Parts: sequence; structure tokens; C-alpha cells
Amino acid sequence: MTYVVNTVPADHTNPISSEHNQCDRQPEDSVWDLKNVPVLTPEQEKKLWRKIDLRIVPILSLMYLLAFIDRSNIGNAKLEGLVTQLDLTGNRFNIALIMFIIPYCLLECPANLVLKVFRPSRWLPGINFAWGVVMTLMAFVKTYPQLVGVRICLGIAEAGLFPGVVYYLTLWYPRHMLQYRIGLFFGAATVGGAFSGLLAFGISYMGGMEGLEAWSWIFMLEGLATIVVAIIAFFVLVDFPDTAKFLTPEERAFVVWRKKYDNSSVGEEERFASRHVWAAFRDWQVWLHIPIYVSIVGPLYGITLFLPTIIKSFGYSTPVSQLLTVPPYVAATLTLLVFAYYSDKLKIRSPFILSGLTMCLVGFSINISTAPIGVKYFGTFLIVMGSYAAYPGAISWLGNNLSGQYKRGVGMPLQMCIGNFSGAVAAVIYRSQDSPRFILGHALELMFVGIGFIFLPIVAFIYKRINAQRDAAERLATERGEKIQYSDQELRELGDRAPDFRYTL
Repeated sequence: MTYVVNTVPADHTNPISSEHNQCDRQPEDSVWDLKNVPVLTPEQEKKLWRKIDLRIVPILSLMYLLAFIDRSNIGNAKLEGLVTQLDLTGNRFNIALIMFIIPYCLLECPANLVLKVFRPSRWLPGINFAWGVVMTLMAFVKTYPQLVGVRICLGIAEAGLFPGVVYYLTLWYPRHMLQYRIGLFFGAATVGGAFSGLLAFGISYMGGMEGLEAWSWIFMLEGLATIVVAIIAFFVLVDFPDTAKFLTPEERAFVVWRKKYDNSSVGEEERFASRHVWAAFRDWQVWLHIPIYVSIVGPLYGITLFLPTIIKSFGYSTPVSQLLTVPPYVAATLTLLVFAYYSDKLKIRSPFILSGLTMCLVGFSINISTAPIGVKYFGTFLIVMGSYAAYPGAISWLGNNLSGQYKRGVGMPLQMCIGNFSGAVAAVIYRSQDSPRFILGHALELMFVGIGFIFLPIVAFIYKRINAQRDAAERLATERGEKIQYSDQELRELGDRAPDFRYTL
């Protein structure tokens, strides 16, 4: 490994004048930026990122796999006697679903602000342990109000995980390496969907043991597994690149430097200030990305919660319905990883999100029609594949285009917080009286998809136009020999509004 004095990654073109680059730097910057910054060969860098992947991605994926199983296993429990024993008549089951989503949405944004205070290695396993306990206790509910109360507690406990992990990953990986890692992490959700059906099928044979119904065993065993993983995570998960003891000092320096100058010639703003919070609330990007996020999350929540019910409405028995939920999730996992890999490789997001929305459009259109059962089952493949494959792209796209750690740390969970309320809608639109065609549910899901088809091209057009304007301004300044007068700190504070920032399309 060799060392050079360096301030900007080799592949980053700096449009700011040389006078600007010679501005005095912050003392804390000089530690990482101007002393012994390593230059790695492509093979060495690939080896370093693989080392980081192996340390943090598996445990995060396992935590989220269990989180996904714990929030969605109520759909499997519904087929195993939960509705009958707790007298979930009318819309009671749907209300129980909503009561998870509401606190989950409301607490996503504030949960991210405490992540740095409590440290990821303590905060993420801590909430993991908390919802594991809640899930285990759900096995012993005897009444509908008790079920609603425990679902609320589950929503509170799980709220900090997904936005926290996504924000955590943005602190480790450059922006055009991000979606594949989010894809690996979120891919655990699709694997969780497959596991949930298989586990429910196996656990169903435990019904009656120790006086507990099959649905109670589903909640208990999956909750206990979550607690075990949380304890392991306390010892495995690390905090930030600059304090990661599993890396050498040179590797830590490289990762910090590589990430710091990923989207700016002078590094991004890292200090907390209240203005970063308000900047996220005022940024047009966040508010235009929310409808795109809604268009994906609505179908994702709907198919996740009701896929067993939809398949059973085709006329299959309960055990067969549980097993038939597995293949769509396997196909979705493969699609998600392919989308994430090529999206990072091509450094572009919108076409892959659009492809996912198109798959959802076709899938819901098939299922709302009078097509044969086999064709409708194929339609569920398209829905699961499209919604799950598009989701990491929607998250990564906004994260790539918000500069400043705290602005991004507020903007991304704000997108999720508001957007996830579409999941509350999806939780009540598949009513039992609408079986077997579920026309209302499928029609409203098609409405969500239509919202994405409207807003995605608008956002992509705006990004492309702003990039073109900045490119033109840079060329004009170069032709005239003009120098752009900004201090390093001013450029950091401008963040994604700086003249050298280019939006990912």
C-alpha cells in the first residue's frame, strides 16, 4: 500500500478554481485529508470494501430479515386461527395492521437523530432486542385490544431500524456503491418473505402443543430468534469508519477520505446545526421524492401483508397457500440484486425504479382482471418482484442527492416517515368481503403506481436540467478564465446546491 498527499479522489473532477482549492482547511480535516492518505490499487480497494461488507452487511441483513418476519408474520398467523380465536371480525384485523404502521411512521425521523448520540452499535441492537421481546409476548395475547396494544409497541420498537441502517450505510459507502448494499440489506426482507411462509408451514404442525395455537408458536419462536440475533449484534456491529477497530489505521483513513470527498470537491458538512434539519424540510427534493416512495411502498405493504390471503383466495388450502408465497419472494430477491448491481455500476437510479413500477402495473392489472388462476399467480410474482426491486433505488436516489450528513439524516427518514403512511392505506384496502377478486385493493394499488409514473419523470427531468445548467456555467467560467470565489466551508454549507455537485439521475 502506497501513500500520497491527496485531497480529492482521483475520479472526481473538480470544477472549482485552484485558488479555491488552496483555501485553509479545518484542523480536523487535515488529520485525514492531508497526511498519509493511502492510494489503493483497484484490487486493494475491492478487497477493502469486501472486508467491510463481510463485517457489517450480514448482521444488518439478519436483523432486518427478522424485523420483516416479525412485522409480516401476522399475515401467516391469520391463516392459522388468529382471526377465530381473537374474534377479529369485520375490519379488526386491518385495524391491528394499521396500529403498527402509525407509530412506526411517526417515530422514524426522530429515531435517526438519536442514532449518533447512542451509537449504532448500541442503538440498533437495542431496538432489535426490544421488538424481539414484544414479538415473543404477542404469543400470549388473548383479546383484540391486547393484540392492538402489542402491535403499537412493535411499531414503536421497529421504527428506528430501517432508516437508521440506511443512514448508517451512507456514512460508510460512497453514493454509487450504496444501492447494492441497501439491496443486500433489503434483500433480507424478500428472503424473509420466503422464510415466513416456510416457517409458518412448519410451525403450523405445533398447534396444540403446551396449550398454544399454531399462531402463538409463530409469534413466540420468531420473537425468540430475534432476541438471540440482537445479543449477537451487540458484539458484532461497529460504529463509524473512523473508529472501526477491525480496519487498520490506513484503511480507516482511506474509507473516511473516500466517503468525505464522494460528492464534493471539499468534503461534505459533518457538524450538527439546526439549520441542517430545516434545510431538509425546505428541500424540494424531499417533497417530490415522497410521492415516488409512496408509489412503491403502497404496493409493497399491500402484497407483503396480504399475499397469503390473495393466494388462498385462488382456492388453495392453508398449507399450500403458505408454501406458494415462497417462489415470488425468491424471484424478487434475484431481481432486486440484479437491479441494485447494475444501478450502482451505471450510476443511475430512475430507469430501474421505473422498471419496478411497470412490473407492478402489469401484475396488479392481471390480478384485477378475470384472468385464470395460474395467470393471476404469475401476476403476484410481478408485483413482489417490482415493488421489492424498486424500493432500494427509491431510498438510494434521495440519499445520493442530499449532501450533508445531518441533512441526509433528516431528509431520508422524513421521506420514509410520510411515505410509509401509504402502508396504512394498503393495510385496510384488502377487505375480506372483497374476496376473491379484491377489486378495491388492486384498484387503489394501481392508483399508487400511477402516482409514481407521474412524479418520477418530473424529478428526473429537474435533476437533468440542473446538472446541465451547472455544466454550462462551469464551461462558461472556464472559457472566460473566471474563478469561482467560494471558501471550502461555504461549499460544504451549500451541499447539493454547490456548483460542483451533480445530481444522480
